[in-house]
Amino acid sequence: MTSREGSLTLDRGLALLQAVADAGGDAATISELAVAIGASRAAVYRLLVPLSERGLVWRDGTKVRLGVGLLRLAGQVLPQLRDAAGPVLRELAEKVGATAHLSVAQGTQALAVAVVEPSWTSFHVAYRVGSRHPLTAGAAGKAMTLRPGGDGWVTSSGELEAGASGVAAPVRGVPGLRASVGVVSMEPLKAAEVGPQVLAAATRLADILRTDG
Repeated sequence: MTSREGSLTLDRGLALLQAVADAGGDAATISELAVAIGASRAAVYRLLVPLSERGLVWRDGTKVRLGVGLLRLAGQVLPQLRDAAGPVLRELAEKVGATAHLSVAQGTQALAVAVVEPSWTSFHVAYRVGSRHPLTAGAAGKAMTLRPGGDGWVTSSGELEAGASGVAAPVRGVPGLRASVGVVSMEPLKAAEVGPQVLAAATRLADILRTDG
């Protein structure tokens, strides 16, 4: 196999893996995957073989889901993501006086992967790493659905916890990462003041991750 052929095969394999992931909680069919990557069903079957062998996908007849092998990869990536986000979240939490967090999309849910609480406030929201909620609820999830060129941040109030206010902005421009940076407080947050700070933190984290990549 030539280098160009190998590159095309790798690109299609990665596109196939992304298509399976885009199916969310539902299993994708071979036909759906063929349409998604612009290949024949036979080509999809061939591409699934090495992905299945590495546990990255799981196939049951003509239906395909993500495999548990991805959990092993995620377990190696998340600590690096937390390390990169730590200083950014610390600065944001201290400036705003609210709990700062980084969340990533997993299917139709937002998963909190890093949380930093402010050191100087009398009280603040305890936001647990590993917390999940729908992308359609709360600032962290909604920020991931914002389209480029639109609003820079999103706000929420009382959607996940009574009395809690949130502001979050998407982390843009990092291939393979769908994430948001945000703050949450039991005190009302002034979006006009906090929004730009959250957006700046999300932009700074994106720059760090692109540089590290």
